[in-house]
Amino acid sequence: MPSAMDSSPAEMRPTRAPSLVRRLTRLSVAVMGAALLVSALALAAWVHHSLREAQLKSAEQSAQLLAENLAPALAFHDREATRDALVAFSRREGLQALVVREPNGETFAHWPGAAASAPWVDAPRQVDWQGLRLVVPVQLQGERIGSLAWTESFEALNATLLRLGAGALLVLGPSLVGASLLLRWTQRRALAPLLALSRLAERVATTQDYSLRAPVREQDEVGRLAERFNGMLRRIQVWHEDMNQQLAQERQSGQALHQLAHRDTLTGLPNRLAFELTLERLFVDLHHAGPASGQRLALLFIDLDNFKAVNDRLGHGAGDAVLGEVSSRMSSVLRASDTLFRLGGDEFALLVADVAEPEAVEQLAARLIATVREPLLIQGEVQPVGATVGLAFVPDDATDPQSLLGAADAAMYAAKHAGKNTYRRAVRAHSVGA
Repeated sequence: MPSAMDSSPAEMRPTRAPSLVRRLTRLSVAVMGAALLVSALALAAWVHHSLREAQLKSAEQSAQLLAENLAPALAFHDREATRDALVAFSRREGLQALVVREPNGETFAHWPGAAASAPWVDAPRQVDWQGLRLVVPVQLQGERIGSLAWTESFEALNATLLRLGAGALLVLGPSLVGASLLLRWTQRRALAPLLALSRLAERVATTQDYSLRAPVREQDEVGRLAERFNGMLRRIQVWHEDMNQQLAQERQSGQALHQLAHRDTLTGLPNRLAFELTLERLFVDLHHAGPASGQRLALLFIDLDNFKAVNDRLGHGAGDAVLGEVSSRMSSVLRASDTLFRLGGDEFALLVADVAEPEAVEQLAARLIATVREPLLIQGEVQPVGATVGLAFVPDDATDPQSLLGAADAAMYAAKHAGKNTYRRAVRAHSVGA
């Protein structure tokens, strides 16, 4: 059995509802059609009743007249004269049968030939939807000498009503079509402000542009609705602008906090936290690249020589000036891909990615030492500041961050013991003359 998840996107997509104009037009046409149908049925019933009553009254008058004409012939038992009188009245439209009976119930005369076989009912009047039957007494000088049965059909009346109904339907159909078109046109014009307001709401929801406004054409209910809608848009616009401004401020504050958290405020270099994060990221990149890539990573620990003496003798201001100048000098000899960090105090670290040959990094260490040893004038005095560097490589000297830090730190202390202003690798030692 297919599950609900097997439904196609077309099946799950909600169908679009008919427009408001179309729904109102359909409703109006349905109500109007129902009202016209009820009115037509009521009119047809009234017309049918009126025509039937008129035909019944006419039949009663004709039957009474015929009964008066039959009295002499029936009194003298003149069957020929009686039949002639019946034939004379047979030309009446809708007349089906005429039967004359004597007081004892015997049929005296009838028209047409089959009428004598119809069952006799003494009720003076019988009326149904098919026709009527009248029984009129035949009297002579106040004495009843027989009866006349008059049977008449409503077939012509019913046919007339059917023709009228068919004609009404032929007129009603095109009228409803024309009325629906006219209603749709008038309702579209009447609902144009509401439709414009709906389109504006959809546009605002789609574009998130709260500066849009609805036009107010009339001071009616729709006009007041448009004014309230515009007021709501104004409030949302103000709130949206305030929120954007607040978010921008928070974003700036976040960037400033990130800067404070990852930058050294004195030198502007990335700090220890940034160093740890960068080192971790570079190890992840090396792991993804794999040993077959042949990529190397170099870490240089840099410790300033004689910095403590300058800081103690001339004060922290002079020490800060030394740190700023040394940071600027070392940054000037680096590539754009190299990253220099201040770890704290007079300790720095340099990460060099994509190392092709270790000798190139050793040459870089020598340049760093040389640029730091250039004359440094602080408070009118040349300060004897130098640098000691320890180098370690991945994967030559370490395969994880902790072992790399340990190898570079050990190499730096080896350089310190070798007389400062020099560098050492984690495995073999090199020196630059003081």
